[in-house]
Amino acid sequence: MKDLWREVAKIAVPPLVYLLMRIIWFTTFKKFHFISPVSEAQHVCVCWHGELFMSTQAYRKIHRKQRASAIISAHFDGSLIAGTLQLLRIRPLRGSSKKGARQVLLQAFKSIRQGEEVLITPDGPRGPRHTMSDGAVGIALKSDLPVFIMNFTAEHYWQLKSWDRFVIPKPFTQVDFYLQSVSLEGMAFDEAKAYLSEKMLEHTIL
Repeated sequence: MKDLWREVAKIAVPPLVYLLMRIIWFTTFKKFHFISPVSEAQHVCVCWHGELFMSTQAYRKIHRKQRASAIISAHFDGSLIAGTLQLLRIRPLRGSSKKGARQVLLQAFKSIRQGEEVLITPDGPRGPRHTMSDGAVGIALKSDLPVFIMNFTAEHYWQLKSWDRFVIPKPFTQVDFYLQSVSLEGMAFDEAKAYLSEKMLEHTIL
């Protein structure tokens, strides 16, 4: 019975979540702050796991036409996220740093070679929250691509009691997006990891 309900949820939940995402998007007052210019060139794109609700929509507003894929957990909740992102024209790559890591990294590099952008939550799939994993940094350094950082803050919001403190802005509130393109070129791995973490923590809800 549990498996049946999960299969039903995989079909029914993503459209409902997507509808809620779009309702919140269109009923909030949005301001976009470009910390640095973000060109239409190919990037590795990152946001915190708890900011997926709005940052993925901001991504599609800034990079409307780019083909994109996202590294998504192989767990059940990852299936719901994957189904939702497909409605934003973001193709899921299933796996994580703890399960199927090698396979999903190979998929990510293949996607990049084919011209896609790869979206990653560096603290996903299970945290700790706002902790930088190796994946995003490794992919950016190996592919020689800049990193598109997406953060947001909101004046009024709901914050779930999940490990990622998932943030959902309330309708008609002010949402400020902080967008920047950074280069990790020439940095050692640990230096790049610390730098990217610092940049991602500059504008976020703690």
